[in-house]
Amino acid sequence: MSAPIVIHRPSATGGRRVTVRGQIVGLAHDDHDVVEFLRRAGLPDADQLLDDSSWVQWRGGRAHRYEAA
Repeated sequence: MSAPIVIHRPSATGGRRVTVRGQIVGLAHDDHDVVEFLRRAGLPDADQLLDDSSWVQWRGGRAHRYEAA
């Protein structure tokens, strides 16, 4: 089973697309953005999930890095 939250590879202009269960929730430019998107999706303790691989999969690039690819 894959993680329900995916933080995709950094875009050419910076930022990373964030999806929750396959639905795009926004373009994050830092961890704060991700936490806010997840809070809006109903996960109030999202800041504690960012490094939990059962919840979050970081694709294409280092975790917590958002600069342009």
